[in-house]
Amino acid sequence: MVNLEHRARSFFLQCRASVQSSHLCRYPSTHSFTRRALSVSAPLREDLSGQKPYYVTSPIFYVNAAPHAGHLYTLVLTDVLKRWNKLLGNHKATLLTGTDEHGMKIQKAAEKANVDAQTLCDQNSQQFKSLCQVANIDYDRFIRTTDSDHKAAVDHFWRELNHAGYIYESKHEGWYSVSDETFYPESQIRHVLDPSTGKTKYVSAETGKDVEWTMETNYHFKLSQFQDRLLQHYREHPDAIVPQQRMNYIMKEIQSGLKDLSISRPSWRLNWGIRVPGDDSQTVYVWLDALLNYITMAGYPLKDTKSPDSIWPPDCQVIGKDIIRFHTIYWPAFLMALNLPLPKRFLTHAHWTMNSEKMSKSTGNVVNPFYAIERFGVDPIRFYMVHEGGIVDDASYDNQYIAENYNTILRNNMGNLLSRVFYSQRFGVREAVQLFANDTGFKVDMAYNEPPEWARNKHASLMSGIIAHRELLATTADQARAAMDIPNPRVAVQGIAQVISLTNKFFHNSIPWKYCQSKDAKLRRLAQMTVYLSAESVRIVSILLQPFMPGQMQKALDMMGVLESNRTFQYARLGADLDYGTEAFAPTPETPRAPELFPKLVSSF
Repeated sequence: MVNLEHRARSFFLQCRASVQSSHLCRYPSTHSFTRRALSVSAPLREDLSGQKPYYVTSPIFYVNAAPHAGHLYTLVLTDVLKRWNKLLGNHKATLLTGTDEHGMKIQKAAEKANVDAQTLCDQNSQQFKSLCQVANIDYDRFIRTTDSDHKAAVDHFWRELNHAGYIYESKHEGWYSVSDETFYPESQIRHVLDPSTGKTKYVSAETGKDVEWTMETNYHFKLSQFQDRLLQHYREHPDAIVPQQRMNYIMKEIQSGLKDLSISRPSWRLNWGIRVPGDDSQTVYVWLDALLNYITMAGYPLKDTKSPDSIWPPDCQVIGKDIIRFHTIYWPAFLMALNLPLPKRFLTHAHWTMNSEKMSKSTGNVVNPFYAIERFGVDPIRFYMVHEGGIVDDASYDNQYIAENYNTILRNNMGNLLSRVFYSQRFGVREAVQLFANDTGFKVDMAYNEPPEWARNKHASLMSGIIAHRELLATTADQARAAMDIPNPRVAVQGIAQVISLTNKFFHNSIPWKYCQSKDAKLRRLAQMTVYLSAESVRIVSILLQPFMPGQMQKALDMMGVLESNRTFQYARLGADLDYGTEAFAPTPETPRAPELFPKLVSSF
């Protein structure tokens, strides 16, 4: 995994460095590119008929308060992964999201609002569902832990754990965080000064949330018995937790020793939740309840999760770094106890910050995602969050940054490039595409690894730029896929954005609008080659960006005349589509210019 990420990132870094050293964008040669590579043939199609449906999940979100931009980021990452796999051909790709509606935080929030807990859950759950709709999240189910089939799954899972001998009743005492709804070991507790009161208090070292010493009798899960199995699993699957830094952290946590886990709370203290089967005096621990939502989606226990047509196990579970312990230690151990297949991968991302502090509903330090989408548009916000969002390190949310990202990458680079290439009055993209399709000599000219005899001397620099840009496009799709296979959507989208920037420089420095009308036949030939490669760049990039900006990229592909059937990953190859280039816009006196893909922002910053 590390080598894969390094290759994906280093390629684009090399491209950036090469721009600084050549006015014609001479990119590094990534591999030998032969004439045969440009022969016209059907796009390569992968056989995914025997592959299980790709299954990706977001965490389910607490409904004790309204959603914020951090929730939107998680949802977008999840949605991008589903759409990417559909782009690859896994048409049954499945996305699960939803809301976590039990636990002490919900109970307290309902008491504070003076409403019953179910009413609070219904109101706030709808806000998260509305966010999915506004953000164009292509989910297959919006699950709620108050759903009847989920309650049945929790009941069955508990009984199976108990039948297998992994549950026992015992007195428990320790440091408990109401906010995090978990007990923390002594090693995870810090004594800090509360600046608001001037008094010292105890907090979790991991989350910074207040903890209090609690003693009670409840049920426990024999987590300690799974220490060696968890270590073995992660050693055998070193890419199961992304990024590597968090895999290292979890390995250290497991190696330091696992204690049995309290998995119920007295009903007199926590009444809003699922009762322990056979014991109404206890309520199921909210994290055992919540984590099981992922397998509820797979039809557990009514459907066999080991059957070939099952979506189980998840191919990727997207989570924030603050809930990594629950998902990568507790959750796999629960599944191991019942011999159920484990999730293949966890993508753990960092947080968004405002004023150098993590966004938090409890502190009010949040961005309303509905306002952000209304202000900038859904696709620009999606693009910004993936392009700038942190996987390893936290990212700073700022309206100024969003505006700069929009104007620089989307409007000035992507939108401007599409307009200049496809709506020029001096040349036609369709003509260049037909030359490639029908003119053998044109394909031969496009396939040289170094300037041929006819293009040397005064035309050598132009031909060198063409060769370099062709090599860039020959690897663009594979480099993007390498990053998405990690998965690291940020590296993928930044690399694609770099291709847009490099194409702009290539097109600008090659000045095809000037040479298309030249009396020199060689210059006209080079200009047509430049137009073709520039058009291919916009087409390929637009195909690859569909998971990130589905609405705007559909519009872009429409503007280029790309057929609906030719918008899959297999067509994101140089020379794979010979049918596009017919303008979708016909100028009239009322609308003399084509609509802008990314119009000027109304607000100034």
